Amino acid sequence: MEQLICKNLTLGYDGRAVSKNVSFTVNRGDYLCIVGENGAGKSTLVKALLGLNPPLSGTIEYRVSEKKRAIGYLPQHSDVQRDFPATVREIVLSGNVGKMGLRPFYTRQEKEDARFQMERLGILELQDRCYRDLSGGQKQRVLLARALCATKEMLLLDEPVAGLDPLVTNAMYELISRLNREGVTIIMVSHDIAAAVRYATHILHLGAEPVFFGEKRDYIGTEIGKTFADAAGGDRA
Repeated sequence: MEQLICKNLTLGYDGRAVSKNVSFTVNRGDYLCIVGENGAGKSTLVKALLGLNPPLSGTIEYRVSEKKRAIGYLPQHSDVQRDFPATVREIVLSGNVGKMGLRPFYTRQEKEDARFQMERLGILELQDRCYRDLSGGQKQRVLLARALCATKEMLLLDEPVAGLDPLVTNAMYELISRLNREGVTIIMVSHDIAAAVRYATHILHLGAEPVFFGEKRDYIGTEIGKTFADAAGGDRA
């Protein structure tokens, strides 16, 4: 089932294009990794998908139950206020804000869902801790739980392991992979080609000529896929 269809996007800002002819489709249960060199338009695409910076041309069509509200967003770690003075539970619950409208309180179902997501991600025992006192890996799990409260369908992850040590990085990748196996569609922006090749079902490589979009096995058979995977030590699994 198609959840997101992007056709002939020209991505850019201030009228200047950074990537052209970008077309791809995301189906339910896909794990799409968006890769490419710096300046290729990865962050610009994220902003376009979130409706923050519309593409210069082309179309983005959502076919999910709640349209854009069905996309849970995990920003780059550097984009998040590290010393935010709220508890873990408060931050996870805030994932529901986009669905509340003018309602000033969380429903019982939303509170139960927040507890479920914290338990699902192994952070329930941290619910009363202050977010700013957590480790980097714990903070990312909290933000991931918040994103899951916003949606049950699709997660958009922007460099989710940036700044994390190797052990925590591997644990985060395995957690994201488990969520995907449980039915959550994943769209992940990453500089980590090796991880993209290991975990993704599909690859979108911006900056390539032409832009590549397709299944992982087809990507690693292309010259650019071989070059990037070999340089990163990818296992081509």
